[in-house]
Amino acid sequence: QVQLVESGGGLVQAGGSLRLSCAASGRTFSMNTMGWFRQAPGKEREFVAAIIWIGDGTYYTDSVKGRFTISREKTKNTVYLQMNSLKPEDTAVYYCACSTGRGKYDYWGQGTQVTVSS
Repeated sequence: QVQLVESGGGLVQAGGSLRLSCAASGRTFSMNTMGWFRQAPGKEREFVAAIIWIGDGTYYTDSVKGRFTISREKTKNTVYLQMNSLKPEDTAVYYCACSTGRGKYDYWGQGTQVTVSS
């Protein structure tokens, strides 16, 4: 099992920035890819960004490219999502997720609310 705890959400004005953190614990040696997803009210959960835990590679959904940056700090088993130039449409609950390399995300955090006011 891998436990994931997100933090860093909050209320920000449009154009502002937030940094989300996701701290992993447990069987962290099994982590292959770490991702961020979000779910807005009345909408399905969508992929935001991902980073390969061992090795190189980052991936973003088109709507956040150039504004969001995913990074990792291996010594702390933590992944970050730096969000700049936030827009009201970025408002959602943001979830951290971990894939152990079996083609799906196996573990999920509890989510953190991000609200962007216009």
